[in-house]
Amino acid sequence: MRHLHAAALTVPTLALAACAPTQMIGGANPMNAGLNPAQRLTVAQPAPTATAMGLSLTSPTFANGGAYPAAQVASGFGCSGPNTSPALNWSGVPTGTQSLVLTKYDPDAPTGSGFWHWAVFNIPASATGLAQGAGNPGGTLPAGATQLNNDGGQPGFIGACPPVGDPAHRYVFTLYALSSTLDLPAGTSPAALGFMLNGKVLAKTSLTAYYGR
Repeated sequence: MRHLHAAALTVPTLALAACAPTQMIGGANPMNAGLNPAQRLTVAQPAPTATAMGLSLTSPTFANGGAYPAAQVASGFGCSGPNTSPALNWSGVPTGTQSLVLTKYDPDAPTGSGFWHWAVFNIPASATGLAQGAGNPGGTLPAGATQLNNDGGQPGFIGACPPVGDPAHRYVFTLYALSSTLDLPAGTSPAALGFMLNGKVLAKTSLTAYYGR
């Protein structure tokens, strides 16, 4: 009976292990080896095995690891910034890419699951960037691209507005090159989008800015 009882416990234990996050901030997972804090994303970010593979993401208004621009501060949640989505440029899209996805995510938001500021999917593989303001009402996205609601409940971009006194938050812009386009129902959340990326990512790269107040 003791042996049967131990065996019965093994199955749920293995099941839980299979559901364990593959990438956590500062965790002991070997995937974190050699990564700086800005690269150690939370479980809310998908963790496909793909790497940058030459894919590069830049902005003319901020550098990776630098200060978050004032133009991208939110208008709301206690902030009164312009709330303008930044200009972003990319290159090195790998052969076979069928679509691109761009997300902006704050893993330091005090929600227990971070905060999704922006999510755009089905960006054409031929696109090389997004113009400033593309994520705002009246902005222009590449043909076929679709924005999801951010965690503020509105479609498109929402700027940074961390709690006063918090250490500077990380605002992580991530570009994914996918092997297919995505067919997502209306109302899909950015977190669900992240789940749907798994198994489709050919390459990914990130650009991180820091902001506190």
